[in-house]
Formats: sequence, structure tokens, C-alpha cells
Amino acid sequence: MVKNNRTEVYITEKLKQGKPLHFTLLDPETLNTKEEIKKCIDFKTDAFMLGGSLKINEEYAKNMVKAIKSIDRNLPVISFPGNTNGVFDCVDAVFFMSLLNSTNPYWITGAQAISAFDIKTKKIETLSMAYIIIEPGETVAFIGDAKPIPRKKPEIACAYALSAQYMGFSLVYFEAGSGADESVPPKMIAMAKKTIDVPLIVGGGIRTPEAAKEKVLAGADIIVTGNIVEDNINRLKDIISVIKE
Repeated sequence: MVKNNRTEVYITEKLKQGKPLHFTLLDPETLNTKEEIKKCIDFKTDAFMLGGSLKINEEYAKNMVKAIKSIDRNLPVISFPGNTNGVFDCVDAVFFMSLLNSTNPYWITGAQAISAFDIKTKKIETLSMAYIIIEPGETVAFIGDAKPIPRKKPEIACAYALSAQYMGFSLVYFEAGSGADESVPPKMIAMAKKTIDVPLIVGGGIRTPEAAKEKVLAGADIIVTGNIVEDNINRLKDIISVIKE
């Protein structure tokens, strides 16, 4: 059976153009509107991520996918599951991820084993991703029993990132936590970018164009923003613009 890797190819080809990408995270706790989604697409976001740490349901997922595809049917929607109930057959792909610095084996391999046959049955494309929580971590650190990597210890984050690459993950995600007061430090991003050969995703606490620019200059390949959609969606235009300069 040939693997459906359309989303993986889309991301790879986009990155080959030499510009970082922007992904918009839609969280079911915020009840995003179609108008907000249209603005994200007009501002040239490269993909949507669908998920949250606390709750998500199939009806919400279907409504969001329908709204996105009614505007741009080719824009990928990727499931970003907070647990085994966060995978839906309406999405284009799923981040099949392991929370590497969790202290609970459930979040490292357990939930993945439980979900594997469901994903296979639904024939959803998988994007293997190492999920690494950086201080402060916020809700995802609490829910995922994570031991957040100290902001002043970039070498620890790099060790996790490199081990992820050696284990075969195709993506590494540094996450400071949704709504975090502090985002991932540029020094940590720069060190990781020099260490690994796979794309580096950075998210959490990125609220301004200046913060986004700081991350891409440090070496982030993909920037994820979420809260800005409901807090100040018009600022998102400037954030995406500086990412793609």
C-alpha cells in the first residue's frame, strides 16, 4: 500500500522555497468563526492545525474543516491531538507525535499505540513529530505530565531534538505552551537549528511581529500561532508578513 503523503510533500516543497511557514492553530475552546478563518487564509497562512489540550469533538472538527475547505480546498488541515480522541477522518493529516519530555509513558508511546489502528483504519496521513515542552509549558505541560526544559538550558532542548531525529521523527516541535507569557528563546532555536537536519517548529507565546521575526531569524522553519486569532486577528497579518519577508 502506497502511503498518502500529500501533506508531507506540501510542507517539504514549501520549505524548499527558502521561506519559513506559518501554521494557524484552531483550538475548540475558542470557537473560531468562518470570518476569522477567511482572514487567516487571506493573510496567507500555510496550514491549519486543529486541536487543544482539554477538549475537542468531531462536530467541531467537521465544521472547521468544512469552513476552511469552502474557502481554499487545497490548504492542509492537520490534526494536533491532545489525546486519543483528537483524531478525525475529515482532516488531511495528523501529527503522530510523542511528548518526549513527559514523565508519563502514556504520552510518549501509550496514546500512540492506542490510536495507531484507528488512524490506519481511517487512512489518515501521518506526520511523525517529536513534541518537546519548553518552560513555562502552560496547560500542555500540566496535562502531559511534562518536565519542561529550562529556558536557560538550550543544550538540553538540543539533546532532545537530536535524539528525536536519530529516532526517526521527521519534525521537531518546541512548545512554550498556548498563551505563555514567554516564548521559546532565540538562543535555543538557533542552537537546535545548527544541531538537527529536520524542520523545526516553534510555538507558544508568539503575539507580535517582532517575536515572530526573532524566531525565524534564529532558524525556526515553521511558526505556530493560535491565541492571536481571537485576541487580535488583524495583527496576524503583520506576523505572517514578517515570517515570509
